Amino acid sequence: MKTTTAILVCLTALASPALGEAPRPAGLAPLGEAPIPGSNPQSDAKVELGKLLFFDPILSGNYGMPCSSCHLPDAGWAVQAPISFGYPGTTHWRNSQTIVNSAYYSKLFWAGSSGNLEHQARSAARGGVAGNGEDDMMESRLAFVPEYRERFADVFGDDWPNVRHAYDAIAAFERTINQTDTPFDAYMRGDDSALNAQEIRGLELFAGKAGCISCHDGPMLTNEKYYNLGVPAYDGWQEDELAQITFRFELYAKGSTEEMYRTTKDDPGLYFRTKEKSDKGKFRVPSLRYTKYTYPYMHNGMLETLEDVVEFYNQGGGVNEFAANKSDQIQPLGLSADEKADLVAFLLTLSGEEILIEEPDLPTMEPLPSPAAFN
Repeated sequence: MKTTTAILVCLTALASPALGEAPRPAGLAPLGEAPIPGSNPQSDAKVELGKLLFFDPILSGNYGMPCSSCHLPDAGWAVQAPISFGYPGTTHWRNSQTIVNSAYYSKLFWAGSSGNLEHQARSAARGGVAGNGEDDMMESRLAFVPEYRERFADVFGDDWPNVRHAYDAIAAFERTINQTDTPFDAYMRGDDSALNAQEIRGLELFAGKAGCISCHDGPMLTNEKYYNLGVPAYDGWQEDELAQITFRFELYAKGSTEEMYRTTKDDPGLYFRTKEKSDKGKFRVPSLRYTKYTYPYMHNGMLETLEDVVEFYNQGGGVNEFAANKSDQIQPLGLSADEKADLVAFLLTLSGEEILIEEPDLPTMEPLPSPAAFN
């Protein structure tokens, strides 16, 4: 009897996680290959064209705002400032989101206004406070660049560069900027040594007491739903006249009522798309991947560090103008100082090495004929 009991104890020990090791939560998973839409298949030539166009200001109203101006590789492929840049004479009104792993999203922008990267690229290039470009103007510019005429003909069969194909190429390039080899991914694939004891404790908190997994789940650590967390309004709207002008422009352009236009002091978020009062102040849950490099955080950059983010949730979120819509899921967590440190340690495992690339040499426009040539 004693021998049988000893055998059972040994078998149980072998089947259980090692001391200090957390089980791998069923709601989380490593990140696999990026999905590629059948309407825009990848090719090396298309990706290379997209890389050129991503860094080329030719696709912007003033010939000075490439995609890379708001998605800097050495700033997390975003902007390490609360609010992103805008077209000269303006500023943006929201925080710039990283393009790293953007291929996995089913909706883009903070309010999910674009359903794919192709549409996102077009919206950014034509946006009133960002790219401010017109399709026909940008196509004409591309046509004056011999290398672009050659590349568009080779990749798309265009006699004349089609600007919609430019957005296809940019999207193809962006789908190559992914990170699937983080310590978290290695751990979820079975490498017990990929996370240390503190990081494993943080994972347990993430999936348990802290409740992060209720919204940050799956391989991308986001359910892509919309919530009002009580994030305070962007303080620049009280201090920066240019930011105030841009904010009022957005309220007007996105169809606010006159009362809202005159009285609103905060970003209505998803309301801009649905016009439902219950959606005021709601924003899409972002992925937590690559967040080591994408500070500051939230839709308006009002939380500077990951420690600030954890403390924000630990306090039960905040208060903003649309407090009536604040999610019931946001409640005080009661985390100790050590638990908060453990949670931050885990969050850092969701980022690997910084993704940096060398900017390409851009093709040049052929010189225009002199007026004398027409005499």
